[in-house]
Amino acid sequence: MSHTLSVAPLHGRGLELKLGAAGDHVQNLTETEAPKPLVDDDGRPLRTGTLWTASAHIITAVIGSGVLSLAWGVAQLGWAAGPVVMVLFAAVIYYTSTLLAECYRSGDPVFGPRNRTYIDAVRATLGDSKERLCGAIQLSNLFGIGIGVSIAASVSMKAIRRAGCFHYRGHEDRCHASTSPYIAIFGVMQIVFSQIPDLDKIWWLSIVAAIMSFSYSTIGISLGVAEIIANGGARGSLAGVIGAGAKVTLMQKVWRSLQAFGNIAFAYGFSIILLEIQARHLSSHLCQDTIKSPPPSEAKVMKKATAVSVAVTTVIYLLCGCVGYAAFGSAAPDNMLTGFGFYEPFWLLDVANAFVVVHLVGTYQVMSQPVFAYVERRAAAAWPGSALVREREVRVGRAAMALSVSPIRLAWRTAYVFVTTAVAMLLPFFGSVVGFIGAVSFWPLTVYFPVEMYIAQHRVARGSTRWLLLHALSAGCLVVSIAAAAGSIAGVVEELKAHNPFCWSC
Repeated sequence: MSHTLSVAPLHGRGLELKLGAAGDHVQNLTETEAPKPLVDDDGRPLRTGTLWTASAHIITAVIGSGVLSLAWGVAQLGWAAGPVVMVLFAAVIYYTSTLLAECYRSGDPVFGPRNRTYIDAVRATLGDSKERLCGAIQLSNLFGIGIGVSIAASVSMKAIRRAGCFHYRGHEDRCHASTSPYIAIFGVMQIVFSQIPDLDKIWWLSIVAAIMSFSYSTIGISLGVAEIIANGGARGSLAGVIGAGAKVTLMQKVWRSLQAFGNIAFAYGFSIILLEIQARHLSSHLCQDTIKSPPPSEAKVMKKATAVSVAVTTVIYLLCGCVGYAAFGSAAPDNMLTGFGFYEPFWLLDVANAFVVVHLVGTYQVMSQPVFAYVERRAAAAWPGSALVREREVRVGRAAMALSVSPIRLAWRTAYVFVTTAVAMLLPFFGSVVGFIGAVSFWPLTVYFPVEMYIAQHRVARGSTRWLLLHALSAGCLVVSIAAAAGSIAGVVEELKAHNPFCWSC
């Protein structure tokens, strides 16, 4: 998953003037028209975003590297359950997202105070204690995504090297390479980028992310279709991977199927940023904008945008998952572009994996900046004006490029990147780690908090049919999250048996 948020400048607006003949006075052409407000009800620049710009930003934010694991997920579940599970996840996420969209304003749905972030909505609706719980879960989730992104980027970097090796040495060569050096390289890159203030708010990052994600998804689908044609038809079975031929026991089948739930949940996870998209999203002017004020209400527009974006995303996910499974059958890798079901054209694989790396460099920063900002705000509040938090201007090179740095930013951000890099080296298992992150974040952030906020805001009567159904949905999704997390942990344990994190050449 990848997005970037910033505030657009207010475009200049003025009165249209007409100059008369000599001696005539200047006439205001718009003096008979009612003046148009330049700001919204909260004093911020006038919002002009629409259903389509909101939909585009959600799709951009949702489609990320998680799409590459869906072929493996469908392979574990089979043709009977795989597509059905993906559609069910889409339905649940759409429904809970509509509940969350209702929480953009507190009280009155049209004129109530705005909640511009997920945590703002939790604070306004559920109180301080739930806010602290939600904040801890959000920060933990962002930390986990940083680890997953580091793994995914390193796997793609390694795949670029292996693709060339297979091309020149033949497909029978093992062309072995460790992910550890590439995780270290990615970590060094992030240490440098993390020192740039507000890097996540550069407007063109969303444009680059959209181009990269759609490009490598399209390449993956295209290569899968070519493989199906070369195979003379689709592979796979109704039950998915199981049996002696696939070297998978019944218990392994259960764990892997549960992990597949986590992979699908990770691919769909965007609830954490939905209200921020509702408050601020890409406009047609390539700068950040917001959904225009009512009528209709922002919640109604966002519900329609969520429906459009979830439908489009589900079609893309079904294509990636089903085409990948049809191409490889039980041998579908946990990353469609790095598992080397495809060998040629090797240069196209290199291009796709390079797109993944570029995308994930930005994704890491977008997901890490909120964690950086949280700790730095706490430090500034604890030691106001101290040398630890005071910013200094540092000039780099002969071009005299100036950077603003502070001791706390340098130390804290470097330490954070170091820890995520170290954990990624210890557990460089793309599918299992992504499945675990998706599982542990799915219930609390996608289901529990939206349901509880909706119940509180709309004063749903305790014990009523709606109250019972909403809590049944929440309880069912909690069971799914726990089961998926257990399956992902089993996958990590299985892969650890053959992994030596301290050997860079193994």
